[in-house]
Amino acid sequence: MDATCIDYHETGFFSKTVTDYLEDVPELRSFYSYRPDLKGFHELLEQKQVHANRALLAQVLNEQYSKPGASEMPFMPFVKGNIDLLKQDNTFTVTTGHQLNVFTGPLYFLYKIVTAIKLSRQLKDAFPDKNFVPVYWMASEDHDFAEINYANIGGKKIQWNEEVSGATGRINIKTFRNCLIQYKGILGLEGHAEELAQIVETAYGQHQTLADAMRYLVNALFGQYGLVIIDADDSRLKKHFSGIIKQDIIEQNSFKHITESNAALQSLGVHTQVNPREINFFYLQDNLRERILQEGEEFHVLNTDIRFNKEQLEQEIDTNPERFSPNVVMRPVYQEYILPNLAYIGGGAEIVYWLQLKANFDHYGVSFPILMLRNSGLVIRKETTAKINKMQLKAVQLFKDADSIKNEWVKKNTQHDLSLKEEWRELQCIFEKMKLRAHKIDPTLSPSTSAVQARLKHAIDNLERKLVKAEKRNHETSLRQIDAIKAEIFPKNSLQERSENFGLYYVKWGQIFIDELIRNFEPLDFKFTVLSE
Repeated sequence: MDATCIDYHETGFFSKTVTDYLEDVPELRSFYSYRPDLKGFHELLEQKQVHANRALLAQVLNEQYSKPGASEMPFMPFVKGNIDLLKQDNTFTVTTGHQLNVFTGPLYFLYKIVTAIKLSRQLKDAFPDKNFVPVYWMASEDHDFAEINYANIGGKKIQWNEEVSGATGRINIKTFRNCLIQYKGILGLEGHAEELAQIVETAYGQHQTLADAMRYLVNALFGQYGLVIIDADDSRLKKHFSGIIKQDIIEQNSFKHITESNAALQSLGVHTQVNPREINFFYLQDNLRERILQEGEEFHVLNTDIRFNKEQLEQEIDTNPERFSPNVVMRPVYQEYILPNLAYIGGGAEIVYWLQLKANFDHYGVSFPILMLRNSGLVIRKETTAKINKMQLKAVQLFKDADSIKNEWVKKNTQHDLSLKEEWRELQCIFEKMKLRAHKIDPTLSPSTSAVQARLKHAIDNLERKLVKAEKRNHETSLRQIDAIKAEIFPKNSLQERSENFGLYYVKWGQIFIDELIRNFEPLDFKFTVLSE
Protein backbone atom coordinates (compact mmCIF):
# COMPACT_ATOMS: atom_id res chain seq x y z
CA MET A 1 0.00 0.00 0.00
CA ASP A 2 1.03 3.61 -0.56
CA ALA A 3 0.82 5.83 2.52
CA THR A 4 -0.01 9.53 2.62
CA CYS A 5 0.12 11.27 5.99
CA ILE A 6 -1.75 14.42 6.95
CA ASP A 7 -2.03 16.44 10.16
CA TYR A 8 -4.81 15.42 12.52
CA HIS A 9 -6.24 18.93 12.71
CA GLU A 10 -6.67 18.92 8.91
CA THR A 11 -9.11 16.01 9.13
CA GLY A 12 -11.67 17.88 11.23
CA PHE A 13 -12.38 14.70 13.23
CA PHE A 14 -10.23 15.36 16.32
CA SER A 15 -10.94 17.64 19.26
CA LYS A 16 -8.98 20.80 20.00
CA THR A 17 -7.82 19.28 23.29
CA VAL A 18 -6.20 16.36 21.47
CA THR A 19 -4.45 18.57 18.91
CA ASP A 20 -3.37 20.95 21.70
CA TYR A 21 -1.82 18.00 23.53
CA LEU A 22 0.04 16.87 20.43
CA GLU A 23 1.25 20.42 19.80
CA ASP A 24 2.50 20.82 23.39
CA VAL A 25 0.24 23.70 24.41
CA PRO A 26 1.70 24.90 27.77
CA GLU A 27 -1.65 25.05 29.60
CA LEU A 28 -2.03 21.26 29.46
CA ARG A 29 1.45 20.32 30.69
CA SER A 30 0.49 19.95 34.35
CA PHE A 31 -2.02 17.25 33.42
CA TYR A 32 0.50 14.67 32.16
CA SER A 33 4.02 13.56 32.94
CA TYR A 34 6.32 13.33 29.92
CA ARG A 35 6.00 14.28 26.27
CA PRO A 36 5.12 11.53 23.77
CA ASP A 37 8.54 11.52 22.09
CA LEU A 38 11.85 9.71 22.52
CA LYS A 39 13.14 12.41 24.88
CA GLY A 40 10.06 11.89 27.05
CA PHE A 41 10.61 8.12 27.10
CA HIS A 42 14.25 8.62 28.07
CA GLU A 43 13.20 10.86 30.98
CA LEU A 44 10.51 8.42 32.14
CA LEU A 45 12.91 5.47 32.01
CA GLU A 46 15.25 7.44 34.28
CA GLN A 47 12.50 8.01 36.85
CA LYS A 48 10.20 4.99 36.41
CA GLN A 49 8.98 3.28 39.57
CA VAL A 50 7.68 -0.23 39.00
CA HIS A 51 5.07 -1.59 41.43
CA ALA A 52 4.41 -4.74 39.44
CA ASN A 53 5.19 -8.14 40.94
CA ARG A 54 6.95 -9.42 37.83
CA ALA A 55 7.04 -13.09 38.82
CA LEU A 56 3.34 -13.07 39.70
CA LEU A 57 2.47 -11.24 36.49
CA ALA A 58 4.29 -13.82 34.37
CA GLN A 59 2.67 -16.69 36.28
CA VAL A 60 -0.84 -15.29 35.77
CA LEU A 61 -0.24 -14.64 32.07
CA ASN A 62 1.13 -18.13 31.44
CA GLU A 63 -1.88 -19.68 33.16
CA GLN A 64 -4.33 -17.54 31.17
CA TYR A 65 -2.80 -18.70 27.90
CA SER A 66 -3.08 -22.36 28.89
CA LYS A 67 -6.50 -22.53 30.56
CA PRO A 68 -7.99 -26.04 30.68
CA GLY A 69 -10.38 -26.66 27.82
CA ALA A 70 -9.12 -23.74 25.75
CA SER A 71 -7.94 -24.29 22.20
CA GLU A 72 -4.22 -24.43 21.66
CA MET A 73 -2.97 -20.93 21.04
CA PRO A 74 -1.01 -20.25 17.85
CA PHE A 75 2.33 -18.39 17.88
CA MET A 76 2.99 -19.22 21.53
CA PRO A 77 6.83 -19.19 21.25
CA PHE A 78 6.65 -15.47 20.40
CA VAL A 79 4.21 -14.75 23.22
CA LYS A 80 5.96 -16.93 25.81
CA GLY A 81 9.25 -15.26 24.98
CA ASN A 82 7.80 -11.86 25.81
CA ILE A 83 6.09 -13.13 28.97
CA ASP A 84 9.46 -14.45 30.14
CA LEU A 85 11.04 -11.05 29.39
CA LEU A 86 8.56 -9.44 31.78
CA LYS A 87 10.38 -11.14 34.66
CA GLN A 88 13.46 -9.02 33.92
CA ASP A 89 13.94 -5.59 35.48
CA ASN A 90 14.93 -4.03 32.14
CA THR A 91 11.64 -4.98 30.47
CA PHE A 92 8.73 -2.56 30.14
CA THR A 93 5.30 -2.71 28.54
CA VAL A 94 3.51 -0.56 25.98
CA THR A 95 -0.20 -1.02 26.64
CA THR A 96 -3.46 -0.45 24.89
CA GLY A 97 -6.87 -1.55 26.06
CA HIS A 98 -10.33 -2.02 24.69
CA GLN A 99 -13.66 -3.67 25.32
CA LEU A 100 -14.39 -7.19 24.08
CA ASN A 101 -16.24 -6.15 20.93
CA VAL A 102 -17.54 -9.16 19.01
CA PHE A 103 -15.28 -9.95 16.04
CA THR A 104 -13.11 -7.05 17.39
CA GLY A 105 -15.72 -4.43 16.46
CA PRO A 106 -14.46 -1.44 14.40
CA LEU A 107 -11.11 -1.15 12.65
CA TYR A 108 -9.57 1.09 15.28
CA PHE A 109 -9.45 -1.93 17.60
CA LEU A 110 -6.70 -3.26 15.35
CA TYR A 111 -5.10 0.17 14.98
CA LYS A 112 -4.62 0.44 18.75
CA ILE A 113 -2.76 -2.86 18.89
CA VAL A 114 -0.71 -2.11 15.76
CA THR A 115 0.38 1.17 17.35
CA ALA A 116 1.51 -0.68 20.48
CA ILE A 117 3.49 -3.20 18.43
CA LYS A 118 5.17 -0.58 16.26
CA LEU A 119 6.01 1.69 19.19
CA SER A 120 7.55 -1.25 21.08
CA ARG A 121 9.84 -1.86 18.10
CA GLN A 122 10.79 1.80 17.85
CA LEU A 123 11.61 1.97 21.56
CA LYS A 124 13.80 -1.12 21.27
CA ASP A 125 15.72 0.58 18.46
CA ALA A 126 16.13 3.72 20.57
CA PHE A 127 16.98 1.93 23.85
CA PRO A 128 18.64 -1.38 22.84
CA ASP A 129 19.65 -2.25 26.41
CA LYS A 130 15.99 -2.57 27.40
CA ASN A 131 13.04 -4.71 26.27
CA PHE A 132 9.58 -3.50 25.33
CA VAL A 133 6.54 -5.77 25.24
CA PRO A 134 3.26 -4.76 23.54
CA VAL A 135 0.22 -5.54 25.71
CA TYR A 136 -3.50 -5.66 24.98
CA TRP A 137 -5.51 -5.15 28.16
CA MET A 138 -8.89 -6.86 27.78
CA ALA A 139 -11.62 -4.78 29.40
CA SER A 140 -13.18 -8.01 30.60
CA GLU A 141 -14.78 -6.45 33.68
CA ASP A 142 -16.74 -3.85 31.73
CA HIS A 143 -20.48 -4.48 31.92
CA ASP A 144 -21.82 -2.33 29.07
CA PHE A 145 -22.94 -5.16 26.77
CA ALA A 146 -24.76 -2.82 24.37
CA GLU A 147 -21.45 -1.23 23.38
CA ILE A 148 -19.82 -4.49 22.33
CA ASN A 149 -22.55 -6.81 21.06
CA TYR A 150 -22.39 -5.87 17.36
CA ALA A 151 -20.09 -5.46 14.39
CA ASN A 152 -20.59 -3.60 11.10
CA ILE A 153 -19.14 -5.39 8.10
CA GLY A 154 -19.80 -4.84 4.41
CA GLY A 155 -22.74 -2.54 5.07
CA LYS A 156 -24.46 -5.07 7.36
CA LYS A 157 -24.81 -5.09 11.12
CA ILE A 158 -24.36 -8.35 13.01
CA GLN A 159 -25.82 -8.07 16.50
CA TRP A 160 -25.78 -10.53 19.38
CA ASN A 161 -29.16 -10.12 21.04
CA GLU A 162 -28.84 -11.68 24.45
CA GLU A 163 -30.03 -10.79 27.95
CA VAL A 164 -26.88 -10.63 30.04
CA SER A 165 -25.58 -8.94 33.17
CA GLY A 166 -22.29 -8.63 34.97
CA ALA A 167 -18.79 -8.50 33.53
CA THR A 168 -18.76 -9.07 29.78
CA GLY A 169 -15.61 -11.19 29.93
CA ARG A 170 -17.48 -13.81 31.93
CA ILE A 171 -20.44 -14.06 29.52
CA ASN A 172 -21.04 -17.57 28.23
CA ILE A 173 -21.05 -17.53 24.42
CA LYS A 174 -23.12 -20.67 23.84
CA THR A 175 -25.82 -18.56 22.12
CA PHE A 176 -23.36 -16.88 19.75
CA ARG A 177 -23.68 -19.46 16.94
CA ASN A 178 -26.15 -17.45 14.83
CA CYS A 179 -23.86 -14.38 14.80
CA LEU A 180 -20.94 -16.60 13.84
CA ILE A 181 -22.89 -18.04 10.89
CA GLN A 182 -23.86 -14.55 9.71
CA TYR A 183 -20.28 -13.27 9.93
CA LYS A 184 -18.83 -16.20 8.03
CA GLY A 185 -21.52 -15.78 5.39
CA ILE A 186 -20.50 -12.19 4.77
CA LEU A 187 -16.82 -13.20 4.52
CA GLY A 188 -17.71 -15.35 1.52
CA LEU A 189 -15.40 -17.88 -0.11
CA GLU A 190 -12.79 -15.82 -1.94
CA GLY A 191 -9.30 -14.74 -0.95
CA HIS A 192 -8.48 -15.38 2.71
CA ALA A 193 -12.09 -15.93 3.75
CA GLU A 194 -11.59 -19.56 4.73
CA GLU A 195 -8.57 -18.68 6.87
CA LEU A 196 -10.46 -15.99 8.82
CA ALA A 197 -13.58 -18.16 9.06
CA GLN A 198 -11.51 -20.87 10.75
CA ILE A 199 -10.04 -18.35 13.20
CA VAL A 200 -13.43 -16.99 14.30
CA GLU A 201 -14.95 -20.48 14.35
CA THR A 202 -12.28 -21.65 16.76
CA ALA A 203 -12.50 -18.47 18.83
CA TYR A 204 -16.27 -18.40 19.31
CA GLY A 205 -17.09 -22.05 18.68
CA GLN A 206 -14.56 -23.75 20.96
CA HIS A 207 -14.42 -21.46 23.99
CA GLN A 208 -16.89 -20.88 26.78
CA THR A 209 -16.52 -17.20 27.71
CA LEU A 210 -16.23 -14.02 25.72
CA ALA A 211 -12.83 -13.26 27.29
CA ASP A 212 -11.42 -16.63 26.24
CA ALA A 213 -12.80 -16.19 22.72
CA MET A 214 -11.28 -12.73 22.43
CA ARG A 215 -7.90 -13.94 23.68
CA TYR A 216 -7.82 -16.61 20.99
CA LEU A 217 -8.96 -14.26 18.20
CA VAL A 218 -6.53 -11.45 19.06
CA ASN A 219 -3.69 -13.91 19.54
CA ALA A 220 -4.39 -15.49 16.14
CA LEU A 221 -4.07 -12.04 14.55
CA PHE A 222 -1.22 -10.60 16.61
CA GLY A 223 0.54 -13.42 18.47
CA GLN A 224 3.30 -13.66 15.86
CA TYR A 225 4.30 -10.08 16.72
CA GLY A 226 4.75 -10.97 20.38
CA LEU A 227 1.59 -9.26 21.65
CA VAL A 228 0.76 -10.26 25.23
CA ILE A 229 -2.93 -10.29 26.19
CA ILE A 230 -3.87 -9.76 29.82
CA ASP A 231 -7.17 -10.34 31.59
CA ALA A 232 -6.89 -8.41 34.85
CA ASP A 233 -10.01 -10.07 36.27
CA ASP A 234 -7.78 -12.18 38.52
CA SER A 235 -7.80 -12.54 42.29
CA ARG A 236 -3.98 -12.55 42.59
CA LEU A 237 -3.53 -9.35 40.62
CA LYS A 238 -6.34 -7.73 42.61
CA LYS A 239 -4.67 -8.89 45.84
CA HIS A 240 -1.49 -7.09 44.76
CA PHE A 241 -3.60 -3.94 44.30
CA SER A 242 -5.76 -4.41 47.40
CA GLY A 243 -4.02 -1.72 49.47
CA ILE A 244 -5.12 0.97 47.04
CA ILE A 245 -8.59 -0.58 46.73
CA LYS A 246 -9.10 -0.22 50.49
CA GLN A 247 -7.65 3.24 50.69
CA ASP A 248 -9.62 4.63 47.80
CA ILE A 249 -12.99 3.22 48.84
CA ILE A 250 -12.64 4.36 52.44
CA GLU A 251 -10.89 7.71 51.89
CA GLN A 252 -12.46 8.49 48.49
CA ASN A 253 -9.25 10.04 47.22
CA SER A 254 -9.94 9.55 43.53
CA PHE A 255 -13.17 11.53 43.84
CA LYS A 256 -11.36 14.48 45.44
CA HIS A 257 -8.38 14.64 43.11
CA ILE A 258 -10.20 14.03 39.83
CA THR A 259 -12.96 16.50 40.72
CA GLU A 260 -10.30 19.17 41.25
CA SER A 261 -8.56 18.27 37.98
CA ASN A 262 -11.87 18.38 36.11
CA ALA A 263 -12.53 21.90 37.37
CA ALA A 264 -9.06 23.02 36.29
CA LEU A 265 -9.46 21.47 32.83
CA GLN A 266 -12.93 22.93 32.39
CA SER A 267 -11.55 26.38 33.18
CA LEU A 268 -9.31 25.89 30.12
CA GLY A 269 -12.30 25.05 27.96
CA VAL A 270 -11.69 21.30 27.97
CA HIS A 271 -14.78 19.10 27.75
CA THR A 272 -14.08 16.46 30.40
CA GLN A 273 -14.98 12.90 29.42
CA VAL A 274 -15.69 11.21 32.75
CA ASN A 275 -16.93 12.23 36.18
CA PRO A 276 -15.69 10.45 39.30
CA ARG A 277 -17.99 9.02 41.94
CA GLU A 278 -17.39 9.05 45.67
CA ILE A 279 -16.55 5.34 45.36
CA ASN A 280 -14.98 4.29 42.07
CA PHE A 281 -15.22 0.52 42.41
CA PHE A 282 -17.94 -1.95 41.56
CA TYR A 283 -18.78 -5.10 43.48
CA LEU A 284 -18.27 -8.01 41.09
CA GLN A 285 -19.66 -11.53 41.08
CA ASP A 286 -20.98 -13.77 38.31
CA ASN A 287 -23.89 -11.94 36.65
CA LEU A 288 -23.39 -8.98 38.98
CA ARG A 289 -21.39 -5.77 38.69
CA GLU A 290 -22.96 -3.06 40.80
CA ARG A 291 -21.78 0.21 42.30
CA ILE A 292 -20.69 0.47 45.93
CA LEU A 293 -22.28 3.35 47.85
CA GLN A 294 -21.50 4.68 51.31
CA GLU A 295 -24.55 5.23 53.49
CA GLY A 296 -23.51 6.64 56.84
CA GLU A 297 -21.07 4.16 58.38
CA GLU A 298 -22.09 1.37 56.01
CA PHE A 299 -21.13 0.43 52.46
CA HIS A 300 -23.98 -0.84 50.31
CA VAL A 301 -23.87 -2.68 46.99
CA LEU A 302 -26.53 -1.06 44.82
CA ASN A 303 -29.58 -3.18 43.89
CA THR A 304 -28.61 -5.92 46.36
CA ASP A 305 -28.89 -6.68 50.06
CA ILE A 306 -25.10 -6.77 50.43
CA ARG A 307 -23.80 -4.41 53.13
CA PHE A 308 -20.52 -3.98 54.99
CA ASN A 309 -19.29 -1.86 57.82
CA LYS A 310 -15.72 -0.54 57.52
CA GLU A 311 -14.08 -3.56 59.17
CA GLN A 312 -16.19 -6.03 57.17
CA LEU A 313 -15.34 -4.19 53.94
CA GLU A 314 -11.62 -4.38 54.65
CA GLN A 315 -11.97 -8.08 55.45
CA GLU A 316 -13.90 -8.68 52.21
CA ILE A 317 -11.16 -6.94 50.20
CA ASP A 318 -8.51 -9.08 51.92
CA THR A 319 -10.44 -12.31 51.44
CA ASN A 320 -12.06 -11.76 48.06
CA PRO A 321 -10.17 -8.98 46.22
CA GLU A 322 -11.47 -10.28 42.87
CA ARG A 323 -14.91 -8.97 43.84
CA PHE A 324 -13.77 -5.36 43.62
CA SER A 325 -13.75 -4.05 40.09
CA PRO A 326 -12.30 -0.61 39.29
CA ASN A 327 -14.42 1.73 37.19
CA VAL A 328 -13.20 3.93 34.35
CA VAL A 329 -11.23 6.31 36.58
CA MET A 330 -9.51 3.68 38.77
CA ARG A 331 -8.85 1.06 36.09
CA PRO A 332 -5.86 3.06 34.76
CA VAL A 333 -4.29 3.13 38.23
CA TYR A 334 -4.81 -0.63 38.52
CA GLN A 335 -3.25 -1.14 35.10
CA GLU A 336 -0.16 0.91 35.87
CA TYR A 337 0.22 -0.74 39.29
CA ILE A 338 0.33 -4.33 38.03
CA LEU A 339 2.27 -3.71 34.79
CA PRO A 340 5.78 -2.27 34.31
CA ASN A 341 4.20 0.11 31.84
CA LEU A 342 5.66 3.12 30.01
CA ALA A 343 2.94 4.22 27.60
CA TYR A 344 -0.80 3.98 27.19
CA ILE A 345 -2.18 4.07 23.65
CA GLY A 346 -5.72 5.34 23.26
CA GLY A 347 -8.10 7.22 21.02
CA GLY A 348 -8.81 10.92 21.26
CA ALA A 349 -11.50 10.64 23.95
CA GLU A 350 -9.27 8.34 26.02
CA ILE A 351 -6.37 10.78 25.90
CA VAL A 352 -8.63 13.52 27.24
CA TYR A 353 -9.93 11.42 30.12
CA TRP A 354 -6.42 10.30 31.08
CA LEU A 355 -5.52 14.01 31.43
CA GLN A 356 -8.10 14.09 34.21
CA LEU A 357 -6.31 11.38 36.19
CA LYS A 358 -2.72 12.49 36.82
CA ALA A 359 -3.36 14.09 40.23
CA ASN A 360 -4.77 10.78 41.46
CA PHE A 361 -1.72 8.91 40.19
CA ASP A 362 0.49 11.40 42.02
CA HIS A 363 -1.46 10.84 45.25
CA TYR A 364 -0.82 7.10 45.14
CA GLY A 365 2.79 7.44 44.00
CA VAL A 366 2.14 5.51 40.78
CA SER A 367 4.06 6.58 37.67
CA PHE A 368 1.83 8.24 35.09
CA PRO A 369 2.43 6.72 31.64
CA ILE A 370 3.21 8.62 28.48
CA LEU A 371 -0.07 9.17 26.63
CA MET A 372 0.11 8.14 22.97
CA LEU A 373 -2.67 8.90 20.52
CA ARG A 374 -3.27 5.71 18.57
CA ASN A 375 -2.58 5.76 14.86
CA SER A 376 -5.61 6.46 12.70
CA GLY A 377 -5.97 5.13 9.20
CA LEU A 378 -8.12 5.26 6.10
CA VAL A 379 -7.89 2.21 3.83
CA ILE A 380 -8.79 2.80 0.19
CA ARG A 381 -9.35 -0.08 -2.22
CA LYS A 382 -7.76 -0.16 -5.67
CA GLU A 383 -11.03 0.62 -7.47
CA THR A 384 -11.66 3.68 -5.29
CA THR A 385 -8.05 4.80 -5.58
CA ALA A 386 -8.46 4.77 -9.35
CA LYS A 387 -11.51 7.03 -9.08
CA ILE A 388 -9.68 9.41 -6.76
CA ASN A 389 -6.70 9.63 -9.09
CA LYS A 390 -8.93 10.17 -12.11
CA MET A 391 -10.64 13.04 -10.30
CA GLN A 392 -7.18 14.37 -9.30
CA LEU A 393 -8.21 14.66 -5.66
CA LYS A 394 -5.63 15.00 -2.89
CA ALA A 395 -5.77 12.99 0.33
CA VAL A 396 -6.49 16.00 2.52
CA GLN A 397 -9.47 16.96 0.31
CA LEU A 398 -11.18 13.66 1.05
CA PHE A 399 -11.91 14.73 4.61
CA LYS A 400 -14.01 17.71 3.52
CA ASP A 401 -17.76 17.44 3.04
CA ALA A 402 -18.94 16.37 -0.40
CA ASP A 403 -20.26 19.81 -1.40
CA SER A 404 -16.94 21.48 -0.60
CA ILE A 405 -15.05 18.89 -2.64
CA LYS A 406 -17.45 19.34 -5.55
CA ASN A 407 -17.17 23.14 -5.49
CA GLU A 408 -13.37 22.96 -5.48
CA TRP A 409 -13.38 20.40 -8.27
CA VAL A 410 -15.78 22.36 -10.48
CA LYS A 411 -13.80 25.60 -10.07
CA LYS A 412 -10.61 23.76 -10.96
CA ASN A 413 -12.02 21.93 -13.97
CA THR A 414 -14.40 24.45 -15.54
CA GLN A 415 -13.56 26.31 -18.75
CA HIS A 416 -15.33 29.36 -17.34
CA ASP A 417 -14.34 31.83 -14.67
CA LEU A 418 -16.86 31.21 -11.90
CA SER A 419 -15.38 33.68 -9.47
CA LEU A 420 -16.77 37.21 -9.24
CA LYS A 421 -14.00 38.42 -6.91
CA GLU A 422 -12.45 40.71 -9.52
CA GLU A 423 -15.81 42.25 -10.36
CA TRP A 424 -16.52 42.75 -6.68
CA ARG A 425 -13.18 44.55 -6.20
CA GLU A 426 -14.16 46.92 -9.00
CA LEU A 427 -17.54 47.51 -7.40
CA GLN A 428 -15.89 48.20 -4.04
CA CYS A 429 -13.85 50.98 -5.67
CA ILE A 430 -17.06 52.48 -7.04
CA PHE A 431 -18.71 52.29 -3.62
CA GLU A 432 -15.78 54.07 -1.99
CA LYS A 433 -16.31 56.96 -4.43
CA MET A 434 -20.06 56.91 -3.73
CA LYS A 435 -19.45 56.94 0.04
CA LEU A 436 -17.12 59.92 -0.28
CA ARG A 437 -19.63 61.85 -2.40
CA ALA A 438 -22.51 61.01 -0.05
CA HIS A 439 -20.46 62.07 2.98
CA LYS A 440 -19.73 65.47 1.42
CA ILE A 441 -23.41 66.06 0.77
CA ASP A 442 -24.61 64.69 4.12
CA PRO A 443 -22.40 62.73 6.60
CA THR A 444 -25.45 60.85 7.85
CA LEU A 445 -25.82 59.14 4.44
CA SER A 446 -22.64 56.99 4.88
CA PRO A 447 -24.46 54.17 6.73
CA SER A 448 -27.09 54.04 4.00
CA THR A 449 -24.38 53.64 1.37
CA SER A 450 -22.75 50.85 3.40
CA ALA A 451 -26.10 49.08 3.69
CA VAL A 452 -26.57 49.18 -0.08
CA GLN A 453 -23.02 47.80 -0.47
CA ALA A 454 -23.77 44.91 1.94
CA ARG A 455 -26.98 44.02 0.08
CA LEU A 456 -25.12 44.01 -3.22
CA LYS A 457 -22.34 41.82 -1.77
CA HIS A 458 -24.98 39.33 -0.68
CA ALA A 459 -26.50 39.37 -4.17
CA ILE A 460 -23.06 38.91 -5.80
CA ASP A 461 -22.34 35.91 -3.54
CA ASN A 462 -25.69 34.37 -4.47
CA LEU A 463 -24.95 34.88 -8.15
CA GLU A 464 -21.56 33.20 -7.75
CA ARG A 465 -23.20 30.21 -6.08
CA LYS A 466 -25.67 30.00 -8.96
CA LEU A 467 -22.80 30.03 -11.47
CA VAL A 468 -21.13 27.15 -9.60
CA LYS A 469 -24.44 25.27 -9.39
CA ALA A 470 -25.05 25.70 -13.11
CA GLU A 471 -21.56 24.46 -13.91
CA LYS A 472 -22.09 21.47 -11.63
CA ARG A 473 -24.95 20.39 -13.87
CA ASN A 474 -22.48 20.31 -16.74
CA HIS A 475 -20.28 17.89 -14.76
CA GLU A 476 -23.03 15.80 -13.17
CA THR A 477 -21.48 12.44 -14.07
CA SER A 478 -18.08 13.33 -12.64
CA LEU A 479 -19.56 14.77 -9.47
CA ARG A 480 -21.49 11.56 -8.81
CA GLN A 481 -18.08 9.91 -8.52
CA ILE A 482 -17.32 12.17 -5.56
CA ASP A 483 -20.48 11.01 -3.80
CA ALA A 484 -19.51 7.40 -4.49
CA ILE A 485 -15.99 7.96 -3.15
CA LYS A 486 -17.24 9.63 0.03
CA ALA A 487 -19.82 6.91 0.66
CA GLU A 488 -17.17 4.23 0.22
CA ILE A 489 -14.49 5.61 2.52
CA PHE A 490 -16.59 7.60 5.02
CA PRO A 491 -19.58 5.36 5.87
CA LYS A 492 -22.42 7.44 7.32
CA ASN A 493 -20.14 10.51 7.07
CA SER A 494 -17.91 9.16 9.82
CA LEU A 495 -14.37 7.87 9.86
CA GLN A 496 -14.11 4.41 8.36
CA GLU A 497 -12.15 3.18 11.37
CA ARG A 498 -14.99 4.01 13.75
CA SER A 499 -17.55 1.70 12.15
CA GLU A 500 -16.24 -0.83 9.63
CA ASN A 501 -14.92 -4.20 10.84
CA PHE A 502 -11.58 -5.55 9.63
CA GLY A 503 -13.06 -8.76 8.22
CA LEU A 504 -13.36 -7.95 4.52
CA TYR A 505 -9.94 -6.30 4.48
CA TYR A 506 -8.49 -9.50 5.88
CA VAL A 507 -10.37 -11.52 3.25
CA LYS A 508 -8.72 -9.40 0.56
CA TRP A 509 -5.16 -9.22 1.91
CA GLY A 510 -4.85 -11.78 4.70
CA GLN A 511 -2.14 -11.24 7.29
CA ILE A 512 -0.42 -8.87 4.86
CA PHE A 513 -3.07 -6.33 5.85
CA ILE A 514 -1.73 -6.23 9.40
CA ASP A 515 1.87 -6.30 8.15
CA GLU A 516 1.14 -3.23 6.03
CA LEU A 517 -0.43 -1.41 8.97
CA ILE A 518 2.66 -2.09 11.07
CA ARG A 519 4.96 -1.01 8.25
CA ASN A 520 3.16 2.25 7.54
CA PHE A 521 1.98 3.46 10.95
CA GLU A 522 4.42 5.81 12.69
CA PRO A 523 3.31 6.27 16.32
CA LEU A 524 5.76 9.06 17.10
CA ASP A 525 4.87 11.17 14.06
CA PHE A 526 1.24 11.82 15.03
CA LYS A 527 -0.19 11.91 11.53
CA PHE A 528 -3.36 10.48 10.05
CA THR A 529 -2.37 7.74 7.59
CA VAL A 530 -4.23 7.28 4.29
CA LEU A 531 -3.42 3.86 2.83
CA SER A 532 -4.15 3.42 -0.88
CA GLU A 533 -3.94 0.16 -2.75
